[in-house]
Amino acid sequence: MAGPGFVRTLEKRDGSALRLQQRGAGGVGCVVWDAALVLAKFLERGAGALSLRRRAVLELGAGPGAVGIMAATLGADVTVTDLEELQDLLNINIEKNKHLVTGSVQAKVLKWGEDVKEFLPAPDYILMADCIYYEESLEPLLKTLKDLSGPDTCIICCYEQRTMGKNPEIERKYFELLQMDFELEKVPLEKHDEEYRSEDIHILNIRRKKTAGISHHEIFDHVI
Repeated sequence: MAGPGFVRTLEKRDGSALRLQQRGAGGVGCVVWDAALVLAKFLERGAGALSLRRRAVLELGAGPGAVGIMAATLGADVTVTDLEELQDLLNINIEKNKHLVTGSVQAKVLKWGEDVKEFLPAPDYILMADCIYYEESLEPLLKTLKDLSGPDTCIICCYEQRTMGKNPEIERKYFELLQMDFELEKVPLEKHDEEYRSEDIHILNIRRKKTAGISHHEIFDHVI
């Protein structure tokens, strides 16, 4: 765990760098996890194809804000969200990197499972990095995804597949519940950033289902 005041630097392709303050104490939301780095660099690599410029983007479970702030440097209009206790850290990192932002970025409190009216209409993109870890948070997270997403919203989820303890069971439950309402497409590893990639870290494109009658278990086997 990083010590107090530790800054994580994430270099961009143009030679500039995001500087992300982390905290040595305060829980999982206070550090930049590997999945966040992988997703941030994936966004940068595919910025042209994703067309983030002037798009409305919302990040869930933003922690220090690496993914959302990267999207804002690519021209997106971003809202980074997390719990009340992480707002100070998010605002510090927005301030540290505001000179790189070509869109816009703001931090707001969003607790999964609660009212999302202030975040509507539905954003073009919802970003999530390593949000699948507590079993008790799965259903609130799924409710928030359903409440926030419209028919054209693309959810980009990046997660590190973990094999310890209850992690595999939690992941399986999450994807089985998710596929009741959403369709998933795994992004091939070769489309990840050349340097920021790992066999254990997966990126999924997720969209609201348009049709019913798809086998959940069959799709899940292809996701993992």
